[in-house]
Amino acid sequence: MRQAALALILSACLPAAALAQIVPPLNSKPEAYAKPTRIPAARDVPFPGTVQLTVDATDTARAIFRIHERIPVTAAGDLVMLYPKWVPGGHSPRNEIKNVTGIRFTANGKALKWMRDTLDVYAFHVTVPQGVSAVDADFQFVSATADNMGRTVMTPDMSSIQWLSLSMYPAGHYVRQIPVQASVIVPSGWHVATALRPAKQSGGRVDYPVTSYEILMDSPLIAGAHYRQIPLSPDVNLDVIADTDAELAATPDQIAAHKRLVEQAVKNFGAQHYDHYDFLFTISNNLGGNGLEHHRSSEDGVRRGYFTDWDMKLRDRNLLPHEYSHSWDGKYRRPADLWTPDYNTVPMEGSLLWVYEGQTQFWGYVLGARSGMLSKQDTLDAIAATAATYSTGTPGRQWRPLVDTTNDPTAAGRAPQPWRSWQRSEDYYSEGQLIWIDVDRIIRTQSGGKRSIDDFAKAFYGMRDRDYGELTYTLDDVVKTLNAVQPYDWAAYLQRRVYDVAASPPLEGINEGGYKLVFTPEPTKWIKSAEKSGKNNDLTYSGGLVVGMDGKISSVLWDSAAFNAGLTIGAQIMAVNGRDFDGDALKAAIKAAAGNGAAPELLVHDGDVFRTVKLDWHGGLRYPRLQKVGTAPGTLDALLAPR
Repeated sequence: MRQAALALILSACLPAAALAQIVPPLNSKPEAYAKPTRIPAARDVPFPGTVQLTVDATDTARAIFRIHERIPVTAAGDLVMLYPKWVPGGHSPRNEIKNVTGIRFTANGKALKWMRDTLDVYAFHVTVPQGVSAVDADFQFVSATADNMGRTVMTPDMSSIQWLSLSMYPAGHYVRQIPVQASVIVPSGWHVATALRPAKQSGGRVDYPVTSYEILMDSPLIAGAHYRQIPLSPDVNLDVIADTDAELAATPDQIAAHKRLVEQAVKNFGAQHYDHYDFLFTISNNLGGNGLEHHRSSEDGVRRGYFTDWDMKLRDRNLLPHEYSHSWDGKYRRPADLWTPDYNTVPMEGSLLWVYEGQTQFWGYVLGARSGMLSKQDTLDAIAATAATYSTGTPGRQWRPLVDTTNDPTAAGRAPQPWRSWQRSEDYYSEGQLIWIDVDRIIRTQSGGKRSIDDFAKAFYGMRDRDYGELTYTLDDVVKTLNAVQPYDWAAYLQRRVYDVAASPPLEGINEGGYKLVFTPEPTKWIKSAEKSGKNNDLTYSGGLVVGMDGKISSVLWDSAAFNAGLTIGAQIMAVNGRDFDGDALKAAIKAAAGNGAAPELLVHDGDVFRTVKLDWHGGLRYPRLQKVGTAPGTLDALLAPR
């Protein structure tokens, strides 16, 4: 370090010749070498044979999956087996290769040499000798058994079985060209739910017909001891597996809301992109929560109380409308730069995730309101919370355009952030939702109420009923379809809202749609339910922080009173105005400080340091909600009305 500093000083003071005598140049200067590609590129040609895949999911005590595959081969040499890297719907190369262990390749009962690719740790080179017609692969997937290891996918009562994590496939072919016959073994007495339909079942073993590797990966399973199937339409089932039978107790009214969800979605999109559809729904405090879309199913995982505490599980009730909408938006219609021929071709680009996820976020709330999965008021309250986030709760909009957040699944890996409001994260979801609310407003006003975003939905998603392949699109296709529905300068509008650093948040769909965003001292039911679920106190707009029931700070708004007081995520408030921390006491102190009141004094424990700070906030308690403007229905009212 001293040598580098000395060189810097000397370089500023001495001529080059003198400097060269004092600081000799580096001697060794390696050249970069071309790193060879050792993995065959995917080709759209049939794989010669059928891969046999068996997953043993019976070791629930240790949460270990045991996998056996048989892969046909036609020649000796280098067989490259790929473990899927990119998770469709996860938008990033996040599949858990770290949990793949005990790898062994054999042929005719003899062990084969194998080596992991040095450039791609998801690829394995297997040396196939002469006279071999099939290679057997055996390995284990050791799943998480503690929260810090990742999502829990196996408990003594249930399991989330994702073929994507529990298989490898031969390189060199589009995955749609690789036939595979899969089987699963689960504990005796367990039920299995999936979009696949079994060919044979004996005890805990279920065999499925031959299908493509692509369709298999898109057809995960859930399995467990406590199961209920609820038909929602001739084509759609709600398959529920829970920790206990008590959690399966859906009421007739609750079931009716789920049935209306299917009705409203089919009316909205005008076609169904599945031959049948299964909501793979888990209710558990032990299995990790989930929300992952597929063509003919979705993986939907929530904590206990979905049916039994229905009135306060508002955010959970948005999950199914969102994931169901993905069957149309994201699975069938897919951005061209996101589509790849297999799960290891890089990268899956996310530049249009503000359509894929942003519009799905939009449709999730719209269909939730239209079906009664959420009341209109709860939906308005949810929209208010989103509007507040981007009007005052995301100062990072000052420097970062929305489209840049589509890089976050790869760049940030969905890891926790110290300053979420300034860094921004995957804002293409919820800021995208606000943009699509405004798009509907524009279509309605420009057409004099004759057309709406429903017309876009039918034009963009409603072709080729029962087709569950992929129809890709570009930004030009989105703009072209919008212009066909209602002529407007959509290219300029989207450029301003998505691709430029936006000077103002996209609130016109609210402010010119019959409502305005306001802040009141009382939280909405939407916020109360979120606080109950998160076991916290949301003071984002009441000083700039979210704090748990134990005083732990989980969020601090950039440049807020909490920020200026030096509070950070992970610090713990031990006392408020000289008394032990209590959430209600903190709220009372904030309320008392409104106007000219004394700023709340907080004793904060951060690391091994205790310090006292003042929360210099005098605006009282503030919670967002939408306030109706006038008495006439606005475009937002029309958007949320049932069809």
